[in-house]
Amino acid sequence: MRMLEMTLAALDLLVLIYFFVIGKSTSPRKTTNILIGAGLLTFPVMQLLLEGYRWQLVPLYFVTLILLASILLRLFRPVPAVKKRRILRYISGFALSGLVILSAALAAALPIMDLPKPDGADAVGTVTFDWTDGSREETLTADPGDKRELVVQVWYPAEKSSGEPQFLFPQDPQIFHNYISAFAEGLHLPAFALDYWKYARSHSFQDAPVLPSPKPYPLVIISHGLGTSRMLHASQAENLASHGYIVAAIDHTYSTAATAFSDGRITGFTTELSAEDIYGKARVIGEIWTEDVEFVLNQLDSLNAGRIESDFTGKIDMNNTGIMGHSFGGATAYNAAYTIGKIKAGINMDGTLIDLDRDQLNKPFMFLQSDDSANMTEALDDPAVPEEIRERFAKERQIARYVIERGGQSIHIKGTAHFNFTDLQFYSPLIKYLGMTGSIDGYRGAYLVNRYVLDFFDKYLKGGAGELINGPHADDPEIDFQKL
Repeated sequence: MRMLEMTLAALDLLVLIYFFVIGKSTSPRKTTNILIGAGLLTFPVMQLLLEGYRWQLVPLYFVTLILLASILLRLFRPVPAVKKRRILRYISGFALSGLVILSAALAAALPIMDLPKPDGADAVGTVTFDWTDGSREETLTADPGDKRELVVQVWYPAEKSSGEPQFLFPQDPQIFHNYISAFAEGLHLPAFALDYWKYARSHSFQDAPVLPSPKPYPLVIISHGLGTSRMLHASQAENLASHGYIVAAIDHTYSTAATAFSDGRITGFTTELSAEDIYGKARVIGEIWTEDVEFVLNQLDSLNAGRIESDFTGKIDMNNTGIMGHSFGGATAYNAAYTIGKIKAGINMDGTLIDLDRDQLNKPFMFLQSDDSANMTEALDDPAVPEEIRERFAKERQIARYVIERGGQSIHIKGTAHFNFTDLQFYSPLIKYLGMTGSIDGYRGAYLVNRYVLDFFDKYLKGGAGELINGPHADDPEIDFQKL
């Protein structure tokens, strides 16, 4: 809960205790009632003005109004016409206390998201681009005249700013409503349930000037998972940018929970995957995403060369480019590293591979795996697992072994589940109880992911020593280097 929310909840509980425990045996003075009433009036107004309304606090607002009304009655009708029975007083006191506790629980279970703070030395700026690939037909819509459109958010080292970091989600009321409505639909929730997302702030400054540097910054591309969003990788992007990287995260249109374009259009998830041909369909989508990566790299090259006007001219080191992705985006990272010559190194965060029929990858690559992924070896000898699945697991293991033999890594982070490699774990503590994240503390898991991602890219894009990814580290007992 935020500071004024906690203060208001504490005030309501104190007033309830005063009314139903202390006040029952004393005759409160008029001055005391006036002071209590002033507090009950002042704090909710301050909370609404300074922190803003959110639906989780409706029970708390209701209790505050009831208590304020009771104070006014005491002031203007000090002697009650009908004496309330003790049992009714206790019932009403417990009921109102229960509402305060309910509101506090809702606010804690669905908090205003607090992203981990970047631990690099540089401030972080961000800018978002809408780009259209005029050379590609959009195959995920019904209109044959559509061209492939992408939203790409870029984070970068920035000059320090005295202002407030930007909000994480669009702030235009209509765009924001349409945006969270698309997200909520995918989660089977009413739109108002996500309304409080509008208060979430990043650690980035919108359109801040790029920090001057004697040499250009290495580039990292981020590809999200199927049906999620670039927003789930904001903290990873910010952390890399604070350590001297330019980071571009792609929203793969029509395969996100929601994508907001600058003109107000919102697209949702319309990608179809057939259960009868899941791998065939996935390969088609994977090709589209890999082409997205190549197009974005070309656009960034145009920014760097000055062919597109921006503050990035001469500041992107296109010769030191990496890629990372989660889930389906992790598979895309592998495909892109394989097919796109500009990419020097890549990371797959807990993603199964799509195309297993190519030759082996001869670039630095790292697999980061959750508990479930690390244990997929057990399925190889399990007759209950369909043969097709076991064959795919065997091929993936062979690919990972080949990568490791050529200097790459396969790292299991103990205690993690699939979404510990995204920011989803910061949206609500309930995510863990739904099994989407593992037993590891979310901030600890994110710290480890950021730590090893940074060390990997520092080694292969900046010429660093790679002290973490070279072997076990005493400070990180959760890290398990797999030999396969």
